[in-house]
Amino acid sequence: MKAFLVGQILDGNGGSPLMNGVLLEHEGRIVGLGSRGAVSIPEPAQVIEAPQATLLPGLMDSHVHLAYSGTPTVGAFRAEASEQSYPLLALRAAQHAEQTLQWGFTAVRDLNAPGGVIIDLARAIHAGYVRGPRVKACGLGLSVTGGHMDPPGWGDHVRFEAMALPCDGPEAFRRGVREQVKRGADFIKINLCVGSRRDLATPYRQEMTDEEIFAAIDEAHRLERKVAAHTSGGPAITKAVRWGLDTVEHGHWVDEETADLMAEKGAYYIPTLLVNERNFDFTPEQLGVSRQAWAWLEKAREDKWQSLERVRKAGVKIGCGTDAGFMLPHGAMNARELELLVQGGLTPLEAITAATKTNAELMELDELGVLAVGKVADLLLVDGNPLEDIRILQQQAKLRVFKNGVEVTRPDLRARWPGPGGVLA
Repeated sequence: MKAFLVGQILDGNGGSPLMNGVLLEHEGRIVGLGSRGAVSIPEPAQVIEAPQATLLPGLMDSHVHLAYSGTPTVGAFRAEASEQSYPLLALRAAQHAEQTLQWGFTAVRDLNAPGGVIIDLARAIHAGYVRGPRVKACGLGLSVTGGHMDPPGWGDHVRFEAMALPCDGPEAFRRGVREQVKRGADFIKINLCVGSRRDLATPYRQEMTDEEIFAAIDEAHRLERKVAAHTSGGPAITKAVRWGLDTVEHGHWVDEETADLMAEKGAYYIPTLLVNERNFDFTPEQLGVSRQAWAWLEKAREDKWQSLERVRKAGVKIGCGTDAGFMLPHGAMNARELELLVQGGLTPLEAITAATKTNAELMELDELGVLAVGKVADLLLVDGNPLEDIRILQQQAKLRVFKNGVEVTRPDLRARWPGPGGVLA
């Protein structure tokens, strides 16, 4: 048994912190929670006393790509597809998963991986073969031929298998849903609409037909799977939400009508602010993108804040997802998304709730996301107060991470934590 005696506890529900809190963990479950003096500490318990620290649920990232490296250049990203076999991608993804876990993210949702390798990685983590966060995986994303996840530009002689799943026509999308469910997908990803550089007055374009959108959502729901959609903006999102789309990913351009409909239907919004901002850590030449594409990125960067504000005011449930693996490394930058959510108008407590309770709900992880007696003890102990400065979550040396009550913090970082006896137990 472990007993955490901390300065404050954030339970993930979005309420006021529990000051001078105590949490008891036994065999991976929370067995006690309350203020100091109100919770008795059993004699054999391992006491972790950190009076200046904050204890909160393990963070979750609801939009990652564990099979990808995060390289920022288009050429290098495409080269990975031709240079690495799927077993090698899976092994590298295992490393990405452990890195993500050690930065305090105890659960992630993966939105496409070649060969469905992340479905197998999720199983391997669950079985204890490798260490990583809990993983919800979609398998292969469903895309029209030549669409967002089936891009052109390869030589005529080049053929790829299972990079994504190209579908054409409503029946093909229904079949694609069934194939991914058979493979073991936890949810379904579709590529609904994409960016358009032709006229920045309308910077989005519907990719799937109405009939394809409806068929994919209808079939997924019939098979009891949620649907996440890569989106940019426009009427395609509105129609998809009306037909039951569960999560709007990216959504650079969401109007008031769509925001209100999302709130009414219970759809989640995953703005992935970080991946858009990440582009501007580089020049167009470094990224290998055209000036026209750069102009689109600049417009998306400016307009996304307005969409986030509309969604927030409408009362839509906002989750926290980064797109790590695409433009972003795994682990080291994930918590920056919370900082950007705060920049976009959420309070630090609301941003933490987005990365804990809200993400747990959309990922259907019922025993996680909040701290309560009986829940699974996925915990993040922070040396400081993230409500005063959310950026503290980006300092790995100030984090201790527990999954199922077992500490997974790197030993060299754990040893730096000060305590009454020099180092915390």
